[in-house]
Amino acid sequence: MGAPEQQVQAAARAPLVALLGNPNCGKTALFNRLTGARQKVANYAGVTIERKEGRFVAPSGRPIRVLDLPGAYSLSAHTPDEAITRDVVAGIRAGEQAPDAVVCVVNATNLQLNLRLVLEIKRLGLPMVLALNMVDVAHKRGIVIDSARLSEELGMPVVETVAIHAGGEAALLDALDALPFDVPVKPNSLSAIDAVPVEETQREVRRILDATTSFANDRGNLSEQIDQVVLHPMVGPVILAALMFLVFQAVFSWAEAPMDLIKGGVDALGQWVGSGLAEGPLRSLIVEGIFGGVGSVLVFLPQILILFFFILILEDCGYLPRAAFLLDRLMGSVGLSGRAFIPLLSSFACAIPGVMAARTIQNPRDRLVTIMIAPLMTCSARLPVYALIIAAFIPQRQVAGLVNLQGLVLFVLYMAGIVSAMAVAWVFKRSWGARGQHPLMLELPAYHWPNLNNLALGLWERARIFLTRVGTLILTLMVLIWFLSSFPGAPQGATEPPIYYSIAGMIGRALAVIFEPIGFGWQICIALVPGMAAREVAVGALGTVYALSGSGDDVARSLAPVIAHSWSMATALSLLAWYVFAPQCLSTLSVVRRETGSTRYPLLMAGYMFALAYTASFITYHVARYALG
Repeated sequence: MGAPEQQVQAAARAPLVALLGNPNCGKTALFNRLTGARQKVANYAGVTIERKEGRFVAPSGRPIRVLDLPGAYSLSAHTPDEAITRDVVAGIRAGEQAPDAVVCVVNATNLQLNLRLVLEIKRLGLPMVLALNMVDVAHKRGIVIDSARLSEELGMPVVETVAIHAGGEAALLDALDALPFDVPVKPNSLSAIDAVPVEETQREVRRILDATTSFANDRGNLSEQIDQVVLHPMVGPVILAALMFLVFQAVFSWAEAPMDLIKGGVDALGQWVGSGLAEGPLRSLIVEGIFGGVGSVLVFLPQILILFFFILILEDCGYLPRAAFLLDRLMGSVGLSGRAFIPLLSSFACAIPGVMAARTIQNPRDRLVTIMIAPLMTCSARLPVYALIIAAFIPQRQVAGLVNLQGLVLFVLYMAGIVSAMAVAWVFKRSWGARGQHPLMLELPAYHWPNLNNLALGLWERARIFLTRVGTLILTLMVLIWFLSSFPGAPQGATEPPIYYSIAGMIGRALAVIFEPIGFGWQICIALVPGMAAREVAVGALGTVYALSGSGDDVARSLAPVIAHSWSMATALSLLAWYVFAPQCLSTLSVVRRETGSTRYPLLMAGYMFALAYTASFITYHVARYALG
């Protein structure tokens, strides 16, 4: 038997350790510390919940597999995430192996909340290790934990870990090495958990804390003092609004120089490539199709990265759960809870992770409403469309000497999406009946400085995703649009540009019958079709269409001035209104179908968003025409 085959068989025989704990306990950081790059990520069968499994080698040389389970507060599951964790650790999920042992990760500064889950898992009878994480933070605060006594009280090994530091997992590795993996253990029935009332579990938690932990010298933390201001009912919302306003000002003000740099590089490369090619279809494909299409999308990368720079900082420093708390009352007025804030904020990146994040919402009705309104949040794919039209029609000037007018318009467009989402949620609340009272319960993590390494990795991941889309999906669609826009050629004696007589031109003119009442010409209609695959493709499609409609290279490199000359202000405002509500891309509708288990909801989503988009554009176009004369 060869060495690779032996390694595969050894990996299959390796014991499986489940890693679980409350959200914000550092569980995933510990998983990354244990496994490094030896991870594989997939989804659990039948759902879109992420399944992360890795492996490592214990000090004795024994290979061990480790499964990072979704965060849970209790095995009495209230969300799909918690249900997955419960079923896997209890060995009742089809197609999943029951773990041979469990590592329960707890936040050493918040044992009162974390120990309930530990006691519930203990009743399953599996070998366990308690990883007392963030002990460095507990020591700084003056919290004293007697680990040896805690081990006695719980009847399991207790080790101290610091997941964010190299070597902070060493004690855990030794503890896992000492577990009796050679003796298989079958988990007890979940009825062992349900047999003990929650009140009794909480009393046991308090008793263990009194015996093992001293808070006499707890100096508290700076987070509590900061929260007196940040969570103030009057000051807090003002701070939140100011932060959001700053973000959208920065998207335009900070991005101008890098956008000009990218544009200049694309222009120079396009000129250099074009100068070496003879006139013909190949030169047209490369100059008008690729540089005129893909280049016009690539230039918006700095704005997307600036937006995510702020989102990642707010997330990493611990502010986002506070924002959810501040918005709970407002969202409750339209039938949602503050817990919907995180999925909706995720939708500013892309509606797909926003829809998937809604599974953390306990109430099924709230979860469904959040899924249905998530696409109204202005995803990053809409940003290139907004930026193009704003740059073409809104002058670059300061308002009152302080505010960038273009950034102000972008802020208004984002706010229009948020207000629309709240209005649609209110309609769904009235249509689907009032929900029961489900008060918001959130653990507010301590504030801390953002980790520069995590920030860099997050920005690189967003850049990689964007560039991958540009180099695959968008490039493919641009080549397809160029082909449809170039063939068949213009007939003899034609008076219009060749694209007018092409397949794309025919499609555009057919759709123009529907969209003419809202001010869209056939060129815009052509761009709307590939936008169903990815919204930012509309910018590339316009670049290709106008490059083929006009004088070649100059048009391909200067799309904003071309549309400023070709469209009326009413048409530009109408298209902005359209993209506030534009029907979702097909990939998002597919995820909604999987998350809801029904075709009804993606069809309802596409239908209501098309109706809103058309109505908003119709009103905007005709009001603008009247107001502008």
